[in-house]
Amino acid sequence: MDLEITEQQIKSMTTAGLNLIGQALSIYDSELRLVVSNRPFQTMFDLPDHLVQPGALFRDTIRYLASSGEYGDVDDVEEAVELRVNQALTFEPHYIERVRSNGQVISVEGAPLPKGGWVAVYTDITNTKQAEALLRARSEELSGQLLDRAEELSAANRKLAATNSALEEAKRQLTEIEARTRMTTEMMPAHIAHLNAEGCYDYSNRRLNSVMPGRPSEILGMHISQALGSAAFSRVETHLKMAYNGETSVFEFTEDQDSRRIRVSFTPDGQGGVYIMSVDITEETQARVALQQTRRRAMAAQMTSGLAHDFSNLLTIILGMQSRLEKMDLPEDARELIDATKQTARRGGQLLNRIADMTGSRTPQPKATDMRGLLEDLRILASPSLPRGVGLSVVNTLPDKALMLDPGMVQDALLNLVLNARDACGETGQITISAHTIGEIWTEIAVSDTGPGFSKDALEKALNPFFTTKGDKGSGLGLPMVYDTVKLTGGDLSLRNTPSGASVILRLPYRTAPPVQEGLVLLVEDSDDLRSQFRDMLVDIGFAVIEATSYDEGVALVTDVKDIALVLSDIRLEGQKTGLDLLAMLDPALPRILMTSLPYADPLHREALKRAPVLRKPFTRAQLSALIRDEAA
Repeated sequence: MDLEITEQQIKSMTTAGLNLIGQALSIYDSELRLVVSNRPFQTMFDLPDHLVQPGALFRDTIRYLASSGEYGDVDDVEEAVELRVNQALTFEPHYIERVRSNGQVISVEGAPLPKGGWVAVYTDITNTKQAEALLRARSEELSGQLLDRAEELSAANRKLAATNSALEEAKRQLTEIEARTRMTTEMMPAHIAHLNAEGCYDYSNRRLNSVMPGRPSEILGMHISQALGSAAFSRVETHLKMAYNGETSVFEFTEDQDSRRIRVSFTPDGQGGVYIMSVDITEETQARVALQQTRRRAMAAQMTSGLAHDFSNLLTIILGMQSRLEKMDLPEDARELIDATKQTARRGGQLLNRIADMTGSRTPQPKATDMRGLLEDLRILASPSLPRGVGLSVVNTLPDKALMLDPGMVQDALLNLVLNARDACGETGQITISAHTIGEIWTEIAVSDTGPGFSKDALEKALNPFFTTKGDKGSGLGLPMVYDTVKLTGGDLSLRNTPSGASVILRLPYRTAPPVQEGLVLLVEDSDDLRSQFRDMLVDIGFAVIEATSYDEGVALVTDVKDIALVLSDIRLEGQKTGLDLLAMLDPALPRILMTSLPYADPLHREALKRAPVLRKPFTRAQLSALIRDEAA
């Protein structure tokens, strides 16, 4: 015999149980929408069916009661409605007794719920009141104090009965809220946990392994030092002690295993324990580094543009004057000085051009790049410029996947490093380019040589503009330009000496190119700036895109273009028609996604959720791509 009970059966049994209660009962949520009520509630106030359905508005119920004379003669119905709605929104516990227009006496007991909303119990106390009146009439000989006490006890009993019902309902609601909260934390891309006073986990959403790979997921009862490992725990121990001393601490550290950047928040719970939230912010950090470098570039360009212009004019004047001097009848030693001055001025012009290149407005243009081919092309390109006694080899252990990089910028940077390594090796030596991944977080490329290595001064200053160890032959801008290129991608560059020479390590964000998509996307958005942004996202994902700004344009394109694979539309569009109207015109089998900045409470947003998946603005390319994959599946 199958003993499994369905959710519908549970709801039916719950409703049947509520209907057996002699009192009328209603529960409204924090937005004053009806969650549940029993049959006595509808019967007591003679409510129509639509006002006892889940989702019915408290405001509509009050308006109906006021209009039907429930509260006696009301001069302004809307004013009375607003008054009672505002009172309800305070969510304050209350108990009142009132006489209805039909002479019935009822008590009303209201109690707030933990997360907003309230439960109300309505009791017919007409007979009780009549009994109290009869008791008062027959007990005139009793003292007034005794009678008052009896009334208080009677009212307290009624209030206790109503409160018990409210507490039972609140307990049920609390249980549901706890279950929803746990489900929500399990879905969040962060590790959320709680430590007791001894530093052991007594709650965890089992996401530690996703934030810090290699750590266990089941950590309840485990001490934090054991769960994180000694290296990571040493990074957080000081901040954890601060939290146990009552001070909230938010900090970041780089995890050793695959160089992820982790942001951790320790918050005291006020009872001797500590709440923890850990988030992987590697991509955020990479984007922040790239933005900072872009701003530095802009500032450098602004400062140097005027100087470069003035110096170019001065060098032009100097060259012109030397040309005139060259035509004069001067001694031979003066001609040597003229030639040296002209050569120095031309070198100054070349230096200005290098500065302009370094502070220019070029930004990375990532595209799907075959790193194996790029490194092989680099080897072929660089080999002819090397002395016969200097070898160049490539060791590539990157996955056989296309990576999102700017191939021109990467190849220029690596060629610069190879030429620097050539100069360090002299006439004999070996240059090695090695490439590998670090935990699918970084692409690391190292250019190593068998030269004498970096001096102590070079290790400290080599990334500073104009620092050079090549004398007059170097500009001191090569390594700073490579550093600038790497920082613009959100990566980093480091120098180190090895047992056999020197090595320059480039660390770039590891991004695999998205798979090529098939079909065409119709993008419907009336804002030019947003449409451009969303188009770039779709193109990066791999789609071809056609665009519309209104319902009419969208309908025309759907009618004329036959190979549309997906429709991405804003809910609100130019004119009277909306994205919902556009969806109504589509083939039901055609995948569609809506997007909006409307709040969830807006009727259009709630109606949209019934029609298609909805993306809340702003959203990222990753969120859009994930939703498209879900729709395609």
